[in-house]
This record gives sequence, structure tokens and C-alpha cells, in this order.
Amino acid sequence: MMGRLAIEDVHPVVDETGRFPAKAVVGEHVPLRATVWREGHEAVAAAVVWRGPSGGPASTVPMTLVNAGLDRWEAVVVPDREGVWTFRVDAWADPWATWRAAVEAKAGAGLSAGALANDVESGARLLERQARQVRVRVTRERLRAAAARLRDPSLGLQERLEGVRSPEVARSFETDPLRELRTRGRVHRLRVDRPRALAGAWYELFPRSTGGFGEDGKPRHGTFVTAARELPRIAAMGFDVVYLPPIHPIGEVNRKGRDNALRAGPGDVGSPWAVGSRHGGHDAVHPELGTLADFDAFVAAAREAGLEIALDLALQCAPDHPWVREHPEWFTHRPDGSIAHAENPPKSYEDIHPINFDNDPQGLYAEILRIVRFWAARGVRIFRVDNPHTKPPNFWPWLIETVKGTDPDVLFLAEAFTRPPVLHGLAKAGFTQSYTYFTWRTGKQELVDYMTELVASAHYLRPNFFTNTPDILPGHLANAAPPAFAIRAALAATLSPSWGVYSGFELGENEPVRPGSEEYAHSEKYELRPRDYTADPGGLVAWITALNGVRATHPALGQLRTLTFHEVDDDALLAYSKTDPASGDTVLCVVSLDPAATRRGTLRPDLGALGAAAGTKAEDLLSGAGIVLGPEVPVELDPRHAVAQVFSWSRP
Repeated sequence: MMGRLAIEDVHPVVDETGRFPAKAVVGEHVPLRATVWREGHEAVAAAVVWRGPSGGPASTVPMTLVNAGLDRWEAVVVPDREGVWTFRVDAWADPWATWRAAVEAKAGAGLSAGALANDVESGARLLERQARQVRVRVTRERLRAAAARLRDPSLGLQERLEGVRSPEVARSFETDPLRELRTRGRVHRLRVDRPRALAGAWYELFPRSTGGFGEDGKPRHGTFVTAARELPRIAAMGFDVVYLPPIHPIGEVNRKGRDNALRAGPGDVGSPWAVGSRHGGHDAVHPELGTLADFDAFVAAAREAGLEIALDLALQCAPDHPWVREHPEWFTHRPDGSIAHAENPPKSYEDIHPINFDNDPQGLYAEILRIVRFWAARGVRIFRVDNPHTKPPNFWPWLIETVKGTDPDVLFLAEAFTRPPVLHGLAKAGFTQSYTYFTWRTGKQELVDYMTELVASAHYLRPNFFTNTPDILPGHLANAAPPAFAIRAALAATLSPSWGVYSGFELGENEPVRPGSEEYAHSEKYELRPRDYTADPGGLVAWITALNGVRATHPALGQLRTLTFHEVDDDALLAYSKTDPASGDTVLCVVSLDPAATRRGTLRPDLGALGAAAGTKAEDLLSGAGIVLGPEVPVELDPRHAVAQVFSWSRP
């Protein structure tokens, strides 16, 4: 804002129109920054005026000048409850700081009190002004005494300044400064969510694949009852969220067969993302999974295990979804009168009809809101949204803000593997978390560059690093050995506050449907995939459990804004640290990017960023091994034993 004083580059601000709020979570230390300046060399000061979601009196948080050359000011606020907070930056001219700087410079140059008569009198008058506005009698007396001392002709300049330099006088001007040319900044918003919005470990599970095998050796369709038996295993690995693909009835018309075959064979179960059939739509459950009461029991069992359920919100329909019959206006019709199916040329999805939001937006909006509230009332507080980038961008802020208006703890994860402006635009529009391009970032420099981008966007885009999904077997995991999986888990779990795996990752499932394809062979999207979870190939289950255990005990790993990279002289070794401002907890991570060979290098940590002195002993939380921090630290990682280290140390 360009007023009498300039207030510019306020952060965190998503856009200058104020349409979308920035993001934070309860208890997070949120840095608020601004550039504040005025003409000439006179001193300025600034503060944040901070107000909670329930109204009431505002708090004023003084800002600190953190970069004098760039006139950059900063304050840290810590929201203590959910909702939309507001803040603005106010600035003013600081006549006392201006006077102090000038008179100290002149005194340092050897000028006498006589030569500075006008300066001395100006200072005395400022002290008297300050005395008139303070309420504490003792402070008023000290200020007036300092003014009298300044005017005392029997004293030399340095003696006169002794009263000005007293801690009591300095404290008075710090706590209740004189303000001139007050300039009020623009009000900005900050959406504060519960902590799960920032940090958590996710596990994707198909309930229908939990039924095991029948006496004939064929997979049996799982239910919510059999899926509930998997919850203790998932909780034991340290996960926080169990994400379920769509649990609704699956279309029977144009149902896809195994591995996306155009025609389903006898017993083929179809894709859960082809939502809806004669058994119901988005507010129903697949009859083979059980009933709504069974789902309620599953949610309760998850809660008892310390887990919460995330449900897929897939806004598309199978040809036999009830909406197709009841609301044909919600779909796109081709010239021959038929309803268009989904396409992503050359891919074709005959089992899915996209929704058209343009013909009856009011009716469609109301129905989708009803569906979200239907599941929220059944205990679902997280929705993973399928392909949000294929829906109108103005729909999402309406839906998310409307839901949060009554249920502020409901969270939305955007599965938006799409162009960067669209991915970022959906995050700005209100999505709590976002899928990212981490799935394809493997090299050292591209990881550094991408994480630097994400940290810069942390005020609106919260990443969730999924190592794999039912749609994506990344090339670096195709036919790969367990160390490759261990590396991706280590990176995801320590770089991002939120991370996730799709079931089978812990078993090292690595077979593509064909060479060069990112699709899994025997894709669980189209068939039942019972698994033997008692196996632990390459120790992946133990490794994931250890990573989540470290995350649970070290809040630094739940942070993104404080990520700092450190120099290490090997292109296959990545080193970085994180700090939790609330507790002071700091961790230093070293991860190998080479699943096949031992890597050795010299780490040159930024000890200032670590808050550690040279000679500090640090322990690897994963192996118990120790190092001594210093300007140079030798590091070595052998993928046969460990692909990563996470160091911590005691605070003095």
C-alpha cells in the first residue's frame, strides 16, 4: 500500500485482490513480512494488527527490521484456533529512533552539547511527549528526569545522554512508541486449519481387496468388515490417514475388464471411479462392501486405532448412475443425442460420463454439496478429490468455503497431476493439500529446485508426497529393488510434512503392464488384489515404520517453511534440515539417491541454520550411529544397510 509511508510486498498474500486467503494451521509459527519505507533517512517502524476468527479485540505484534538494505520487516504470529483470521501491517514514522540515531552519530563525531543545542532540546521534548502518554508513574518520572538531564548545562554531552540510554527509557519507547504519520495497511486473510491439514502420513487402501482367497483359490470380494481388520496393521506402521478410493456402486454398463480391457469378463469388478449403478450413486455404498452401517462401524474402528478416513470425491458417473436418468442436463450430449464419455486422447473411458457444470449449475452445486455433507455427517473429515482440474475453477472455492462455513475441520486434497498454473491455481482456490510432481523428481538438483519452489509457495500450497498411486508406477520404481522404494519413502517422509503410499508399496510391487508404462500390471483399479502383508521384502515395512516413528517424535519433520539444504559434494547425496519453531526441534537428513551403490561424500553443514556449535554430537535416529557436527562431516550410505540418516542432537 502506498500511503504516507509505503507498505509493500506483504506476505503471506495469495493475490492482491484478496479473493483467496493464505493458509496456516493451529499452532504454526507464521512469519508475516512487509517492505516498509519512507522518504529520506528518518526512521520508521511497523506492527502487525492481528485478529481472530471470532472477532473481539485485535492484537498488535511489533515487527522487527530483518534486512535494513531492503527495508524488510517481519513478525511471527501463532494462531490458536481454526477459522479465518485477518491481519494488516501498520507503519509509522518513529521520531525517537530518528533522533537517537542522529544524536548518537553526532556525539560519536565529537560534537559538543553546545553545538547540538537544538538536537538536545528536540530530544528533551520527545521525552516529555512520551511521559505524557505512559500510564506508569515511575516510568513517567524517569522520562522527565532524562529530559531534565538533557537540558542540564552543567553536564557534558555524554553525561546528558546517560539518561537517554537507560534500559527503562529504551523499554518505554519499545513498548509504547511515539507514532507520527500513521499509515494503515490493507487487511488480508489467513485460513487456519487443524494440524492434519499440514502434516500426516497417508495409506491408500482398496477395501474390496481385503477379502483374501476363497476355497477355489480365487480372490474374494472384501467388505468393510474385512477392511477393518487391516487397520491395526496400518496404524502399527505409523500412518495417520487411511484413504479409500470410491466405495460407491460401480457401473455395470460399459464396465471395464482387467487391465482396462474394453469388455468385462465374468466376475470382473470394474473401476471404482466408474461411480453409480442401479444400486445407487454417490451417497450409496457398493452392496458387496456392506451397508452404510458397516461403513459407520469401519470409521469408528479407524478412530479407535488412531486413524481417520479420507474418502475419494470422484465427480463423474457411470452410464447407469441414477443422475444420468434423473438429470440428463448434468451431462454433455453429442450430436446423435448420446451422452459423451470421458476421453484423454488417445485414452478413452467408455465407463465414465463427465459432468457438465454449465447447464444447471445451481442444481448440480446443491447436489454435490449435499453429498459432501452426507459423508461428513458420517465421520469423513477428509476428501481426496479426483481430477479437480477437470471441473470449473470457480466451483471449488464455492464448495470448499461453503463446507468450511459449517465444518471448518473438513479438509480437501487435490489430486491434480496437471499443468503448474492449474495445480497452483487449485491450491489458491482453497484446496487444503495438493498432489505434486515429486512422484517424478529424482535427481539432486531437480529435487532442490522443486522443494525451493514449494517452500516459496508454502503459504497457499501444502504438498502431499505420494510415492505411487494406483494410476502411477513411476519409472524409477518399475522392476526396481527394495532400496529404490526405501529411497522414495525416505525422501517423501522427510521432505514433505504430508506423505503417502498406495498399498503394495511396502511389498515392493514393481511390475508394469508393459515396458515403459507407468500402469501397474494386474492393476487394482480393475481387479481384486489380495496381498500377503506378513511379508517384508527388503525390510520395507520396518523402514516405513521407522520413518513414521521419527516423524511422530520430531515435529521438525512436520514443517515445510523451515527447510534448508546443505552442501554435500556428491551428486547422489542430498542433505537438508528442518526446524520446528515452537519446540526448537531440529533434524538433519542425509539421503542417498543411488539404490545400487555405496555413496561417500563430505557434508558441509550450515551450523547457524542448525543452531548447533562445532563439536556437537548428533545421533542417527534410524540406526543409532553418531557423527560430530563441524565445518566438514564425512558421510557414507550403503543401500544394503540404509539409504538415509536423520540426525538429532541435544540442545545446550
